[in-house]
Amino acid sequence: MDLRLVMAASVLAPLLLAACKKENAYMPPPPAAVGVMHPIARTVAPYINATGMAVAYNQVTVMARVQGFVQQIAYKDGDRVKAGQLLFLIEPAPYEAQLQQAQAQLAADQAQYDFAAIEYQRQATLAVNSFAAAQTAADQAKATRDSAKAKVENDRAAVAIASINLGYTRVTAPFDGVATNHLVSLGQLVGVGSPTALANVVQLDPIYVTFSANDQEVQQFQTALRKKGIPWPDPSAVSLAIGLTSQTGYPYQGQMDYVSPTADSATGTVLARAVVQNPNNEILPGYYTNVRASAPVLAAPALLVPEVSLGADQEGRYVLVVNKDNVVEKRHLTLGQPEGALRVITAGLQPDDNVVVTGLERAIPGNKVAPQPAPPPAS
Repeated sequence: MDLRLVMAASVLAPLLLAACKKENAYMPPPPAAVGVMHPIARTVAPYINATGMAVAYNQVTVMARVQGFVQQIAYKDGDRVKAGQLLFLIEPAPYEAQLQQAQAQLAADQAQYDFAAIEYQRQATLAVNSFAAAQTAADQAKATRDSAKAKVENDRAAVAIASINLGYTRVTAPFDGVATNHLVSLGQLVGVGSPTALANVVQLDPIYVTFSANDQEVQQFQTALRKKGIPWPDPSAVSLAIGLTSQTGYPYQGQMDYVSPTADSATGTVLARAVVQNPNNEILPGYYTNVRASAPVLAAPALLVPEVSLGADQEGRYVLVVNKDNVVEKRHLTLGQPEGALRVITAGLQPDDNVVVTGLERAIPGNKVAPQPAPPPAS
């Protein structure tokens, strides 16, 4: 082998090894990219969430108040009915006859009274300048007249009672609503011994929604409203939004109608009631509802962050923020009420803080990151 080749190889080998070592040198990875945003500044109103139940605005069982056979059922089960609309007809003929009989008796006794009144006037005139016998006759005529008058008054009462009973043969709807299935059959004898239930009428528009609110939250409402000089309860100060449990959101608006003057010590709640317009009868008595009672007059500025940015540990809830040196920090917070996909922060954040909202798995407290602006959530 040529000596010169050996010497060249011995010189080049260290250089090649040095070049290989330089190519394999460790390079630290770039800072992880994370999405950040400032807390959202928004005016929010405090609210109370509760579970409610729909209750009929009016509900009554129509009864047969007189005895007789059901002659007509004048509606179809489930019909919407108007106040005064005929629902059932109980044979009226016997009661029409009783009314005619009472009216005839009144007419006869009225004639007797008219005659007795004339006779009394005659006897009273004769007794003015006559003997004691004539005075006695006048007194007798007066007694006869007064007795006839009493009979007339009694007959008038009998006519009124007969007229009322005849009216009871027409069973009508007491208010606008929906008539349920009939509880008796055509031709059935009803009203024997006691009133007989015929059907129910339920008023669905408007409809009540009752709910129980946490007494601590109610006290907070009371205190805040009184600071503004608004008495409690003031229906105009509370806005009610209502939705069925099968629905998303609160598509119905309610008006505060009643707040119990006492709290239930067993449950720690206060009963309240709302009136809700229900023109399509979508809310039925017995349905469970979601209720949100808010106080727009108490609306105040607040900072909000996306719910997805919140974490939890043994010290409570927190968010990750990126400081001015692009280092991740854990910031513990005091949370307020949810607002859709956001959460109100009552303490722990500043308006210019950079809150990590995306890439949370790459944001490790104490590590440096590459923050990138992130868009706010859709809601």
